[in-house]
Amino acid sequence: MTRTPPQADPAAHRQRAPLRRGERLRQRAAWMYYVEEMTQSAVAEALGVGRVTVVRMLAEARALGEVRIALARGASDLAGLEIALAKALGVGEAIIAPLSAPDADPTAPIGAALGAVISELVADDMKIGLGWGLTLRRALDHLSERAAKAVTVVSLVGGVTHVGSINPAEFAWEFARAYNADCYLIPAPALVDSAETRQALIERCGLAEVYEFARRLDAIVFGVGALDANSTVVRFGLIGEAERRRLREYGAVGEALCYVYSAEGRLIDHPINARVMSAPLEAVVAAPIRVMAAGGAAKIEALRGAARLLRPTTLVTDETTARTLLAVDPGAKAR
Repeated sequence: MTRTPPQADPAAHRQRAPLRRGERLRQRAAWMYYVEEMTQSAVAEALGVGRVTVVRMLAEARALGEVRIALARGASDLAGLEIALAKALGVGEAIIAPLSAPDADPTAPIGAALGAVISELVADDMKIGLGWGLTLRRALDHLSERAAKAVTVVSLVGGVTHVGSINPAEFAWEFARAYNADCYLIPAPALVDSAETRQALIERCGLAEVYEFARRLDAIVFGVGALDANSTVVRFGLIGEAERRRLREYGAVGEALCYVYSAEGRLIDHPINARVMSAPLEAVVAAPIRVMAAGGAAKIEALRGAARLLRPTTLVTDETTARTLLAVDPGAKAR
């Protein structure tokens, strides 16, 4: 069964009347099966119903056209949580993906919700900047692919030597293909050896054009990484374990576009931030639309710091992360 393109309408979602329990159960079953890719038996166990009931609910969801990310979001009845989280973090809007269990991997559900957001976002003549990471990569499977006129995509981060599906260049290129868009890349490592090398690459190796383009973006989409042993920058070898530990000693809690920052939302005073081959942060923050997508227990501090640093207009996360963010400091404001 092919999923129909997501048709997210945040305003309509906020105004939607609460669904009856049977409807919530049916649509949550569809979300678990189609988005989280759980087996029918696992869905039945998670919902406390029989497998035959799950089969019936999935058939009903297909017949009613409910195999849609937007409706699945509505089914989770998370509107109040979205409003509270947006207020607490000082973002324009929070979009929360439901999870089958508190300890479930949130990357696929967040990616699905992010795909819906992007599909509604893309318009003719738009210039879009992209970060990188597994969560963003998961969104590619949920984009509503269509021809859009004069769309331009730019990778906001330099490349990595290890080729893979979440390589910044590869992700930007696949995204651009979905919309028949032009694509700009930063043909340099994500981290170079010195600030002098960074400046020389910009001035002498043709990167000034890409950086100038990044100052005229209409929207950016980026992820957030925690500075733990499993973070993307560590797994790809951009930051070694010894350096990661030193960065933590400096007060670093996360990275966004390879910039390393504190829980207060300030770049840490460390040479690494002068070696980053990413679009300037002032250009990123100046984009009218800034979509941040991330979740997971390890990223709580990183999310809070990134909200303060980059002031996203939209946050896409999962319900467990959202509840944890509110429980940690329910009255917090992004500064």
